[in-house]
Amino acid sequence: MGAKKPALKWGKWFMNSSLHKIAVLGTGYVGLTTGTCLAHLGHQVVCVDNDLKKLEMLDSGILPIFENGLPELVRELKLTGRLTFTSNMMEAISAAEFVFLCLPTPQGHDGFADLSAITSVVKQISGKLLPNTIVVNKSTVPVNSAFLVRDLLNDSRVHVVSNPEFLREGSAVNDFLNPDRIVIGSENQIAGERVAGLYLGIRSPVVVTDPVSAESIKYMANAFLALKISFVNQAASFCDAVGADVLEVMRGLSFDPRIGGTFLTPGPGWGGSCFPKDTEALVAMAKSVDRPMSLVEEAIVANQNHINAVAKLIRSEAKATGVSNPRIALLGLSFKAETDDTRCSPAIDIIKNLQSEFENLIVFDPLAITPIELEINRAKTQEEAMKGADVTAILTEWSAFKRLEPSSVRSLMRGNVIIDTRYLLESEQFSRHNLHVVQIGRK
Repeated sequence: MGAKKPALKWGKWFMNSSLHKIAVLGTGYVGLTTGTCLAHLGHQVVCVDNDLKKLEMLDSGILPIFENGLPELVRELKLTGRLTFTSNMMEAISAAEFVFLCLPTPQGHDGFADLSAITSVVKQISGKLLPNTIVVNKSTVPVNSAFLVRDLLNDSRVHVVSNPEFLREGSAVNDFLNPDRIVIGSENQIAGERVAGLYLGIRSPVVVTDPVSAESIKYMANAFLALKISFVNQAASFCDAVGADVLEVMRGLSFDPRIGGTFLTPGPGWGGSCFPKDTEALVAMAKSVDRPMSLVEEAIVANQNHINAVAKLIRSEAKATGVSNPRIALLGLSFKAETDDTRCSPAIDIIKNLQSEFENLIVFDPLAITPIELEINRAKTQEEAMKGADVTAILTEWSAFKRLEPSSVRSLMRGNVIIDTRYLLESEQFSRHNLHVVQIGRK
């Protein structure tokens, strides 16, 4: 717990670094990207999963997820033989120098991350690893998970290192190969340096610290960004009330080096596979040690309030048309552009909110599949979705929506209201075609 934080000796690991045999357990967003990119750096990587259908797809060069640049990289590295896939976990770990745990940690009913997948796998590999093997916690796990894995392994010959990921869906390959920083948490200095050595060829600051601090860095980073987005969305609401332009206000803030310019664009709320789960888990962990993080709790509440407010705005504009059964076109399902991931997407929450009152809803997303629980009409194109629409709402910042042509939209829609929750459109251009673009915090 109170281990001294090891210092990274750059020269040592750069000079002694070599190519290694790596087993990556789990082929979700994190596991598949991690395994592929490590193979790209020259290592011999075998990715393990118990989903035989998924493995068959991967062996055929077909990815079960959408991620820019990843399919091409997977196919290329499979041909070189540096990247392979298997369901035989014991065979994969039998010769591995490093075993990366990239297993799902969904949110449990108590708010904490569910570690059942990790504990199950760690128990299976306990006693079966080579001496000096390093087990790496890669996915987001609660604080003290490195010690949990260490105790479950119960093998003094094996080291456990925390190496949290900071990958953004849609740009995960670029984020892995061009990271803002690489964070490594290890009780053992040599083990930490060995994990750092896997990243030879990547120019990035490397933070080597203790496991608890490394795990905390991941949670605090996501919590801070969630706070920032919630603040910006509340600022948009304030600007709406007083008549200020939220984009101009945020531009003014962006020049302050203490604030920075990223994550200052308002939106329909934050979502995805990380922010909701990680903020809830951090709140639960903080309460468990009697150090409640009220700011993070308020950010969660503020986010849900903002999502509800966006749904209320769409509802209000639809009723204002005077049409008895207004047709509402909803553009976007994924929680952000360049991904097909709809987990905790604000778009899904907004649509569910509207379904209680409106029947004539139609949705379009260029990539994301409509979740089974969301019973809604699906258009094949954005033009089909907007045809005859009384109100159109942009919920995801796909570039295709940014390129909407006012004249084309005018000819398609019956009504004239476009609610742009992503601030993609130039309202003046659309007003010339008698189209009213509504953006919270802008006139």
